[in-house]
Amino acid sequence: MKIAIEAQRIFRRDKHGMDFVILEVLRQLQHLDTTNQFYVFVAPGPDPCLSSTANMQVIELRCPTYPLWEQVALPRAVKRVGADLLHCTSNTAPLHCPVPLIITLHDIIFLEPRQHRSPSLYQEMGWHYRRMVVPRILKRCRRIITVSRFEKQRICQTLHLPSAIVEPVYNGYSPHFRQFTTPDVQVLHRLMPSCPLTQGFLFFLGNTDSKKNAARTLQAYALYLRQSPVRRPLLIADLQEDTIDMLLRQEDITDIKPYLHYPGYISNSELPAVYNAAFAFLYPSLRESFGIPILEAMACGTPVITSRTSAMPEVAGEGCLLVNPYQPQEIADTLLRLETDEALRQQQVAYGLQRVKQFSWEKTAKRYLQLYERENKNAQARF
Repeated sequence: MKIAIEAQRIFRRDKHGMDFVILEVLRQLQHLDTTNQFYVFVAPGPDPCLSSTANMQVIELRCPTYPLWEQVALPRAVKRVGADLLHCTSNTAPLHCPVPLIITLHDIIFLEPRQHRSPSLYQEMGWHYRRMVVPRILKRCRRIITVSRFEKQRICQTLHLPSAIVEPVYNGYSPHFRQFTTPDVQVLHRLMPSCPLTQGFLFFLGNTDSKKNAARTLQAYALYLRQSPVRRPLLIADLQEDTIDMLLRQEDITDIKPYLHYPGYISNSELPAVYNAAFAFLYPSLRESFGIPILEAMACGTPVITSRTSAMPEVAGEGCLLVNPYQPQEIADTLLRLETDEALRQQQVAYGLQRVKQFSWEKTAKRYLQLYERENKNAQARF
């Protein structure tokens, strides 16, 4: 087969969830598959993190905007290489595709009610673009890949699609997320220059998206500080100081700011050092289709506190510390339990290290190959 794969954003410097998913799968396909020929279409960027190999040609497409890149440049390039099918990997796809189409629909959060506009213009424009494009393309897709059983159910119910067309394929985690024998002091001092590292800190991975539940997480942390004799600092990733200040004023907890550290975006290469040094990882999101950071933290031996909503129990398992994300006091109480019960903390460390063995990018890539081969056989049978 000649398989075209859209990976538009993987060369950008500040990568996020969907970028890492397809990047890790592509790296696996380079090693696993010597039969098929892959054509990977990307936009130029400062981090050329994937190189061409004998079975995979990485092709840069230049275009001034993402809609033009996807709707015009991509289908032309797919036709030019004579691909047998196209796999679009980040929720959207061309409205008019010259070959059979597979799409990875990570979630349909953009089709669900929301509380307010995104403070990020980029995220707001992306929200409108997905709402316009996705409902129009799904009926043209031969196969829809999603990332959990929960999200498959949501997709089928919301978009009235037959169950047989939607395939849940779990994500994995990268092998550089592992336990360290000694802390990476250089990384930690750069991110938290004024923080003593001997007592451990709490880590929260948020952003401006309201589903990340930053306001209630800060409320929970304020409650924790009032009751904890240790008062561990909180490291917050992906939130700028002005956003944090706004949330602190909104919740009337500005007094906790001296305990906060907020270096902004933390690169994927630095995250293992952070997870390893953290006393606990807070992931009380309101809504996730999967939740790769849960696996990353567990693989580093870090206890995880996450939500008992959406796909998070499916990924974390019932043995994880699951909370109601709408109840800051419950989040704080769970933190305090970890802090006062060393046996519980060690049990959570052992549980997480065992749980992550169920997930890998190799398993994800093998499932992708099975789906490519199935759709190719189906296409041949039609003719």
